[in-house]
Amino acid sequence: MATAQAQEAPGAGTYGVQFVCSPAQLEQLGPDMFRYLQQLGIPARLVQETVDKPQGSVTYSLLGSGAAESTLFLAQRPELDIKDEVVLVPVRNNKTRKLKTVSKKEILLALLHPGRLTEFKGKACDVQALADHVGIRQNTVMWAEVLEWDWPEGGPAKWNARYWIKGTPRRGMPLHQALNDMFFEQGKYGMGCYAATKVVFAQGALDYFRRVKGDAARARAVERRLLADGEPLVDVEPGGMWSFEADFDPLELERPGKVLRMMGGVAAGNFVPGDWAYLLNTDARTSQKTGYEGSNAIYLGRNRFDDYYNDNEDRHHYTYEEKLSEVYQWRHDVFSRRRDAAKMQQLTAQDYERLNATPEKGGLLMSFRVVPYFFGYEDLPALQEP
Repeated sequence: MATAQAQEAPGAGTYGVQFVCSPAQLEQLGPDMFRYLQQLGIPARLVQETVDKPQGSVTYSLLGSGAAESTLFLAQRPELDIKDEVVLVPVRNNKTRKLKTVSKKEILLALLHPGRLTEFKGKACDVQALADHVGIRQNTVMWAEVLEWDWPEGGPAKWNARYWIKGTPRRGMPLHQALNDMFFEQGKYGMGCYAATKVVFAQGALDYFRRVKGDAARARAVERRLLADGEPLVDVEPGGMWSFEADFDPLELERPGKVLRMMGGVAAGNFVPGDWAYLLNTDARTSQKTGYEGSNAIYLGRNRFDDYYNDNEDRHHYTYEEKLSEVYQWRHDVFSRRRDAAKMQQLTAQDYERLNATPEKGGLLMSFRVVPYFFGYEDLPALQEP
C-alpha cells in the first residue's frame, strides 16, 4: 500500500480491519484500500498495513493509538482532522432537509482503532464490502440523530394505527413506508429503548440500500429477512445477545439476528459509530422495574449516544459519562433527568472508571457490540422457521 507503514506478520493483539483472501484478491486489496483511504481524507501514513501471506490476510490498523485509548475522542485529535458530514435526510411529503451527522472518516478510523478486529472473509474480501458497511453505519446514526419518541413509562407502546397494528405493519403496507412514518411522525409513537433500537437498525440497513445506494436487489434481501416471519421488529438482533439474563432460553443461542450479528470481547471504551451497546442495570431493586433492566444504546460518534426521548436538555444525545450516569442513577430513583434531577448523586472520575468495566468487574458495560452484517458479501445464517 503506497506510503503506508507495513510489516510482514501480525502478532498477538491484532486489531483493526482484516481481510482474509485468495492471492488474487490480496493483490487487488492494497491499491483499492489506498484509494478508499484517500477518498475519505485519511493519510496513508496513519495506517499500518500488515501482510500475512501464509494465512492469506492483510490487516489495516490505526497508528499512534494505544490500546488503552478510547475511540470516543477520535474527533478531538487534530492530526485526524475529523469533521461532521452534512447529509440529506428525508422528511414527510417527499421533502428533505440537511442534517449534520458522523463522518465516514470517523467510522473507518474507529474500525481501525485498537480494541477489536473486524474480519472480511471470502466474498467479503472486497474494499467495497467495507465501504458499504461504513455506509450502513453512517445511515443508522443519521436516523438516530434527532428523535423525540414518547417514553411509555411501563405502559403500552404507542403506534400510528394507519401503518402499524402494535409492532406489526398493516397488511399490504410496504415496510419502508411503515418504518419511515416512525421518523416522520414521531409524536404518534411511543416505545421502550429496546424496540426503538431495533427500529433504528432496521431503518438504517433497509434505507441505505433502498434510498442511499439505490441497490434494489440488496434492499429486497434486507426486507425479506425482516419480514421472514411477518414481524420485522422481532429477532433483529441475535438471541445470544441476551444470554446473561436469568431466564434466558438456551435454545436462543442458536438464533441468528435478521440484520445484526454479535461481536464479543470488545475493549471497554471501544465504540464504532453504528454500534449497538448494552449497559446493564446491576441494581437488584430497580432492575425489576419495566424498562429499566438496562439501556440499549447506539453510538453516534463524537462521544455521543442516542437520546430517543429528547430527555437530555434538548441536545438529543448523551455523552458516554452521561450514559453511564443515567443507568447508575436509576438505583437512586432518577428516572428522568429533568423531573428527578434533585435526586442525582455526584460521581467521581474513579466512579466512571469503575462503571466503564463489565458487570462482573463492578461496572455496567457489556463487552459485546451488535453490528450490521456485510449484506451482499457473505452468506447470511438461515433464519429459524416461524
